[in-house]
Amino acid sequence: MASVSLTFPDGSVREYDAATTGAALAESISKSLAKKAVAYVVDGTLRDLSDPIGASGAVEIVTRDDPRAIELIRHDAAHVLAEAVQELWPGTQVTIGPVIENGFYYDFARDEPFTPDDFPVIEKKMREIIQRNKPFTKEIWSREKAKQVFAEKGEAYKVELVDAIPEGQDLKIYYQGDWFDLCRGPHMASTGQIGNAIKLMKVAGAYWRGDSNNPMLTRIYGTAWATQEQLDQYLHMLEEAEKRDHRRLGREMDLFHFQEEGPGVVFWHAKGWKMFQTLVSYMRRRLDDDYQEVNAPQVLDHGLWETSGHWGWYKENMFAVQSAGEDAEDKRVFALKPMNCPGHVQIFKHGLKSYRELPIRMAEFGVVHRYEPSGALHGLMRVRGFTQDDAHIFCTEEQLAEECLKINDLILSVYEDFGFNEIVVKLSTRPEKRVGSDENWDHAEAIMTRVLEQIEQQSGGRIKTEIFPGEGAFYGPKFEYTLRDAIGREWQCGTTQVDFNLPERFGAFYIGADSEKKQPVMIHRAICGSMERFLGILIENFSGHFPLWLAPLQVVVATITSDADDYARSVAAKLKAAGLSAEVDLRNEKINYKVREHSLAKVPVILVCGRREAEEGTVNVRRFGSRDQQSMTFDEALAQLIDEATPPDVKRAREAVV
Repeated sequence: MASVSLTFPDGSVREYDAATTGAALAESISKSLAKKAVAYVVDGTLRDLSDPIGASGAVEIVTRDDPRAIELIRHDAAHVLAEAVQELWPGTQVTIGPVIENGFYYDFARDEPFTPDDFPVIEKKMREIIQRNKPFTKEIWSREKAKQVFAEKGEAYKVELVDAIPEGQDLKIYYQGDWFDLCRGPHMASTGQIGNAIKLMKVAGAYWRGDSNNPMLTRIYGTAWATQEQLDQYLHMLEEAEKRDHRRLGREMDLFHFQEEGPGVVFWHAKGWKMFQTLVSYMRRRLDDDYQEVNAPQVLDHGLWETSGHWGWYKENMFAVQSAGEDAEDKRVFALKPMNCPGHVQIFKHGLKSYRELPIRMAEFGVVHRYEPSGALHGLMRVRGFTQDDAHIFCTEEQLAEECLKINDLILSVYEDFGFNEIVVKLSTRPEKRVGSDENWDHAEAIMTRVLEQIEQQSGGRIKTEIFPGEGAFYGPKFEYTLRDAIGREWQCGTTQVDFNLPERFGAFYIGADSEKKQPVMIHRAICGSMERFLGILIENFSGHFPLWLAPLQVVVATITSDADDYARSVAAKLKAAGLSAEVDLRNEKINYKVREHSLAKVPVILVCGRREAEEGTVNVRRFGSRDQQSMTFDEALAQLIDEATPPDVKRAREAVV
């Protein structure tokens, strides 16, 4: 048998027989490593320990505590779930069971759907199977054998899956003891390596292959982790997330609602709209004089979207409209804009542009509409109509890197103002389906790779960076900014996307220094992304306990007795005159009742006034989340509140002047 050269993580190179398996390779390094190994990697591809090496390459042994092992743990747990269900309820058909974020699921065909009441017995059986510690073994079957075996078992869905596997692709069957399943793999060495940090989470209906014309299956979701501590942390995070759910807080704080007559669009209440406008005002100030704020039409002829390519690439996500008029001119097909970029190109094209004017930065808080399936709608996080803090920069190729860095600085500064300091910047490169020449892609990716390196260097390692091959937009590579919230969840928000395609499609140009027409580079930029979604993230991040400058109602002035009514009114009037959002509560209720009610509504500050406070010109300051109260003069309280209610960008501007 031929020998192969293997390069290890420490750079050393050793020769092995090509038939050597991953398990034997681990054993050759150390017996302790062999005991901990769950898989191995050759040139970046995760493989079963039973697989022979086959060819030269870079190799790594994956142990159970390796971050890459978590997908294997969840993948194997899905197989164990399927075996447990079939042991408990013979005749149940298994279909598919993939790994998903934070867990796995498996879809089952059974006359009587499963319910959460079934979870305890299923989990008990899963742990029993894990304890058996049966090895995962792999066989390669012919298509005919697989269809015959699954048909004889009554597994009609597996037969259909076999038919869907492309010709020439290995058909793998994985055993765990006597039970087996059709699977691409890889798997760990045995069921015992899964561990006991597993939990079934919920059930849901799911159409076979996502098609409503197909039978409805029962989907059981589960989660699995390397350790019990990790599982406990995850479950605690879910509990926190439920408490912070922006939909519940939106109701409690009277911010917004949704209803069936407007699926996927927000009905903003006064307090919620105030927060929305506070966020927009903040973002508008952050544009400074660098951007021109523009506004493009909401409805445009579908021909413009054909030119842009969206009608071909994105039509199923667009809302088309047509006038009811009788005139032929009115019978044209229009589309509600799903994005702002084609409109901004039209504004750029209006009038001749010189290279001396570049870069031109256009910003718009534009309302866009995109079709989302009703099942995917989720409060403010997933809607059909939303506002983008969108901008497009038209620049020369020489200006591209500098503009990307300026955008990066702005994005990071904005996130910091909202308390987000753990940021990951991901560079997504060319996808398989794309437009534009390879030369343009090479050029753009080279520039953005250098920018990514600069971002990490300038942050001193505080900002993490990653590269996602093949995840770019169809028209160009992009940066994605992912932030971590107060309970550890990650949210992808900002983007910077390079586009050589749209200016070319629309024939946009500027006059260069040589008096010749030049095509500009277009950069798509968003910071919050969807303003609605970003506000939803803020609601959950702060759990409704907003910094004073962002809170929709900042202060309530509550009286203890009617003797203080006039004083309370004057206090509230002075707060409003200073620019604070304030209300007065003069109801004939006990002060503890008033405080409790306003605390449930998450009002940041309650100023309590009684007869003594009215006589002395003082207030008792009670802050949301604290049982303490502090007595001070109203002037002192006003100065504190004005300072806290000043947005961070305004504070910086004032400090810069001083």
